[in-house]
Amino acid sequence: MATSQELADFLAQVERRAFKQTAYAVRDDHAALDIVQDAMLKLAENYAQRPVTEFPMLFQRILQNTMRDFWRRQKVRSFWTTLMSSFTGKQDDDEEHDLLETLEVEQPGNNPERQLERSQTIAIIEQALQKLPHRQRQAFVLRYWEELDVAETAAAMGCSEGSVKTHCSRAVHSLAAALQHHGLSTSSNAVTRSNVEATR
Repeated sequence: MATSQELADFLAQVERRAFKQTAYAVRDDHAALDIVQDAMLKLAENYAQRPVTEFPMLFQRILQNTMRDFWRRQKVRSFWTTLMSSFTGKQDDDEEHDLLETLEVEQPGNNPERQLERSQTIAIIEQALQKLPHRQRQAFVLRYWEELDVAETAAAMGCSEGSVKTHCSRAVHSLAAALQHHGLSTSSNAVTRSNVEATR
């Protein structure tokens, strides 16, 4: 069983190397620092009573999982903003249309203006998501966050696949309306055009 000092010594020893490893992987010093600190905290909170000899393996596993969580969030955020952009450009009235089946996800790249636009869009989406009816929010999260397919979402929710598509469509309508309310429809349509051009 490790002592508090042994844990502190291990974390001090591994921090710099972990930061370099993570910064190289995610290409963002601020994100890398957050990831490493999060991994260190998880080790201290969940495994402090383990033998010190197990710390290196445990920490690397936690660090890799934390990085995977970061990439997953980045993927989902990119997906959400592209989802909303595509929807505001299309305005499909079919409640059973599943946008996920035809969506082309744009990569944000290193364009600071586009990254700022995405961060603003994400904040609006996350706020609007909390205001959705429970079933719409549940369907949207299962489909677009947990990445379940329509059949899996229907099974999880105990409803038909058509109901899943309807709930998702209504959720997307509401979230797109929230973006338009904040004046983001013009930039969204620009993103939509770039998505179309990229598929030609």
